[in-house]
Amino acid sequence: MPSIEHQQRSGGRDEAASLRGRVALASLFALALAGCARVPGFGGASPAPAPGPAAAPPPAPAQATGGRPAPAPSPAPSPPRPAATTARNWDDYRRLAAERIVAANPGATYAGRPPEPLLAIPVLEIELNADGSVRRIEVLRQPGQARDTTQLAIDAVRRAAPFGDVSRLPRPWKFAEVFLFDDNRRFKLRTLDQ
Repeated sequence: MPSIEHQQRSGGRDEAASLRGRVALASLFALALAGCARVPGFGGASPAPAPGPAAAPPPAPAQATGGRPAPAPSPAPSPPRPAATTARNWDDYRRLAAERIVAANPGATYAGRPPEPLLAIPVLEIELNADGSVRRIEVLRQPGQARDTTQLAIDAVRRAAPFGDVSRLPRPWKFAEVFLFDDNRRFKLRTLDQ
C-alpha cells in the first residue's frame, strides 16, 4: 500500500502537470485571440492606418553574387496556338503550320487581299525534326528589296515552333512557305491565301 507521503508527491506531480497543461492551453488561446484581433471582421478590429504618403515598394532582392537586383519576371506566356498534330498529309500539315505561324505573330500579319505591288516575297523551306521542332530553315528566295523581311519571316517561324509531330508523315520532313509582305512589313502566308 502506498504511503501518504508517496501519494502527496505523485499527486503534486499530477497537479503540476495539469497546471502546466492549462497554462499552455491558455497561452495558445491568447495567441489565437491576438492573431484574430489583427484580422478585420474577427474579434477586435485593427485600427485604420494613419493617412500619409504611400509606402515605397520593397527593394528588389539582391542576388548572391554581385549584389545586383534580380531580373524582372518574364512576360506572360503567349496564348495557346493550334497544334499541327492531326495532319493526315503534308498539305494538311502546311495549312496547320501556317495557322500556327499567324497565331504566334498576331501583330505582324494582315488579313484580306494582298496589296499590289507587294513589298517583298521571301520563300523559306522549313526542315523539321520528328517532334515538329525546327531543324533548319533555308531561304529559297531572297527578295530584291526590303531584304530584312527574310529575317522577319525566319523569326516568325521560330516563334511558332514546334509545329507538332511529323514522324508519321513521309520523309523528308520539310515544307516551303511563301511570305507576302505589305508596305508595313506585315505578312500573309500564301498557304492561307489559296
